[in-house]
Amino acid sequence: MGSLLLALIYVCFISLGLPDSLLGSAWPVLHVEINVPVSFAGIISMIIFVGTIISSLFSDKLLNKFGAGKVTAVSVAMTAVALFGFSVSTNFFMLVLWAIPYGFGAGGVDAILNNYVALHFKAQHMSWLHCMWGVGASISPYIMSFSLTELKSWNYGYLIVSLIQIVLSVVIFFSIPLWEKGTGSETEAESEIKAKSLSFKEIFAIKGAIPCFLTFFAYCSLELTASLWASTYLTEKWNFTPEAAAGFACMFYLGITSGRFLNGFLAMKLSDHFLIRMGLGIITLGIIFMLLPFHSVFALAGFLVIGLGCAPIYPCIIHMTPNVFGRDKSQAMIGVQMAFAYTGFLIMPPLFGMIAEFTTIALLPYYLIIFLTAMFIMHELVVKRKDIQ
Repeated sequence: MGSLLLALIYVCFISLGLPDSLLGSAWPVLHVEINVPVSFAGIISMIIFVGTIISSLFSDKLLNKFGAGKVTAVSVAMTAVALFGFSVSTNFFMLVLWAIPYGFGAGGVDAILNNYVALHFKAQHMSWLHCMWGVGASISPYIMSFSLTELKSWNYGYLIVSLIQIVLSVVIFFSIPLWEKGTGSETEAESEIKAKSLSFKEIFAIKGAIPCFLTFFAYCSLELTASLWASTYLTEKWNFTPEAAAGFACMFYLGITSGRFLNGFLAMKLSDHFLIRMGLGIITLGIIFMLLPFHSVFALAGFLVIGLGCAPIYPCIIHMTPNVFGRDKSQAMIGVQMAFAYTGFLIMPPLFGMIAEFTTIALLPYYLIIFLTAMFIMHELVVKRKDIQ
């Protein structure tokens, strides 16, 4: 039963990544069709992020009241309905309206699944599951491309992904007994642990909690800033054509997806904390490559290496949470971690855009160094909490 449930969770992670690239892929056509400025995509993204942050913060209470299976099923269903709403939208107001349940659903799935895997499965599965998210995020642009070229409408791209999510939500609803039964991997003592809902005051009072949250904030700020501004950096700093820069910008996600696949094998032998430190070291090397003035190939290598370095950090922070803070507190902690993660996504990449507009895009590696340094310091404070070496 545990293997069947794990396979379902793998499918859930692929589906979690599927919608993430749809808006960006469709927007060049979509914004013209509904007659809004290109910048309005940021408004939709912000609404989705805010909804995700809110649902992540309350995932602890939802889990304790309804259980992981029911919350996951309902969250996926909400996402499916929202995506269907996108597919039938004819104006910007409708997109804004449907972005609300999309954000709430995505946050619920993310926080609940990450905690469930951290509690019930080995470390390698956390890395491979996040690798599957990358697979989903990589597939969706092809779905949208097929919709635009063969079906002659962006609407069908959202409809296809919506139908996939609807089927998945039905499967999860029927699998709820599996979630409630568990994986059979817990010890009897562990299975008796009953987590209680914690107030935000209680969560932030946990020793090491704030450094852990700030580690997540810094990581996600670095990840999305690097990926979002890669094309612009290559174009303005190294004089790539926009078409070539867009193609080479995928080097970052190539690094992060392949890195998480490899990290799954390393996690069988190495601790989460060691892998996080290793990732920080690899990111440092990638930033050094970006700073080398000799040839553009070093900048390309830099984005690939930074992606490789990012690969272990997100899954390892989540997987270490039950061990460091206690199984009874893990959902509360991971919910707030997700909220800090999406806050980093929401604020820091646009902030660099404003900085670059008034200065130069060449500051990108220095901006990344700020978050790299913050990650190192905050993670070491978390490690110190448990005296882990």
